[in-house]
Amino acid sequence: MTRPVWSYLVAAPVLWLAATGILLGAHVEIIEGNPASKVKVYIYEDLQCSDCLTLRTLLDEKLLPRYGSRVAFVHRDYPLPKHEWAREAALAGRWIYERNHVAGIEFRREILSEQNHITLQGLPSWLRLFALRNHLDPDGATQCLSDHQLLADLEHDIQAGAGRGVKKTPTLYIGNVSFVETILYEDVAHALDIELGH
Repeated sequence: MTRPVWSYLVAAPVLWLAATGILLGAHVEIIEGNPASKVKVYIYEDLQCSDCLTLRTLLDEKLLPRYGSRVAFVHRDYPLPKHEWAREAALAGRWIYERNHVAGIEFRREILSEQNHITLQGLPSWLRLFALRNHLDPDGATQCLSDHQLLADLEHDIQAGAGRGVKKTPTLYIGNVSFVETILYEDVAHALDIELGH
């Protein structure tokens, strides 16, 4: 899959913040689009969720091309108990994103698209191969599954989602408006246009 040029450009401000140490030691937000935007879309998702794959496609094909320069799309992990490896995938996704933001977003894209071919037993091998393809430490990609800071960050997302009433994934918030499971482009675009003052 070819990555649009703007996806590299919008990652630059966050990469600069990480490189300068501004984000170190703090809860790292996984953001696509414009991280400085006051208009934020909070996406609670499960990386083993088929509806989240549909939303990922919507993000890549329509939402980011139209709104990526003006809106921050903030990913929050919300692994559902019914999915056997979603929690581990969320931890690995955070580890990867902290090391390389572009690879972190690509990880989300790839694992969602390959979710029907991944098992809990096969996940470590999948993580190692992804890490190698993206010039990351393959041992780190599996050892991170027991990292206390990553576990705390994941729990932060889960508690934030529970506090907002999230029960299904994906759940998307724009201001006080929520969209759950089946998310239509027209509805999200309308809500974003209102938030952006159009």
